[in-house]
Amino acid sequence: MKQFENKVVIVTGAGTGIGRAAATDFVKAGARVALVGRRPEKLQEAAAGLPEAQTLLCPCDVADREAVNAVGEQVTAKFGPVDILVNNAGLNTNPRAVAEITPADWDLTIAVNLTGAFNFVQAVLPGMREKGDGVIINIASIAGLRASKISGAAYSAAKHGLVALNHTINEEEAAYGIRACVICPGEVETPILDLRPTPVSPEHRARILQPQDVSAAILFVAGLPPRACVPELIIKPTVQIFR
Repeated sequence: MKQFENKVVIVTGAGTGIGRAAATDFVKAGARVALVGRRPEKLQEAAAGLPEAQTLLCPCDVADREAVNAVGEQVTAKFGPVDILVNNAGLNTNPRAVAEITPADWDLTIAVNLTGAFNFVQAVLPGMREKGDGVIINIASIAGLRASKISGAAYSAAKHGLVALNHTINEEEAAYGIRACVICPGEVETPILDLRPTPVSPEHRARILQPQDVSAAILFVAGLPPRACVPELIIKPTVQIFR
């Protein structure tokens, strides 16, 4: 029997990068996975070659609460109650400095990176509470532990908020058997790097974390027994200094 046989997993931001790698790895490990993302074509690309019986494509803007609730109902109807939620959807904008970011870009970044995670947590909590079991994995960033000019004001603020949300879940939901882990990666080779104010060289992209590295951390956390909770996990490239 595979490690996640018959487990029901939701992965947001599943069309590219970390989300795509995690969705693929969960399916290969036997799980039934709902791939959530804004762009249907990217979800189709991510699901190509995966068993149709184990995948459900759910185009959805995580900032749209009604759409998120509809996805939760769709997943439960097809696969059953959710066992594992991976809140991975995220974005960034330019310019990023406090004095330069537009109010619209601030609102968008907070809505997707923080409120979007909250929306999915609320969507799955009733089912997890009823079962008395559940794992919520929130993908934040090292920028969620220390402010970063590179990441910018809104992204750093949203990821700090996500770290706080994660720890609050553990405080409030442990009695229901629900565990939350916030994973804070350093630099990862994903499409979000394309929006950096300063272009990232191919050489640098090759030596930083790859999506499959963070996916391995996600599956490690998700595979621990119910008695074990990893509240926070930092993973970074060897070449990136962390203080």
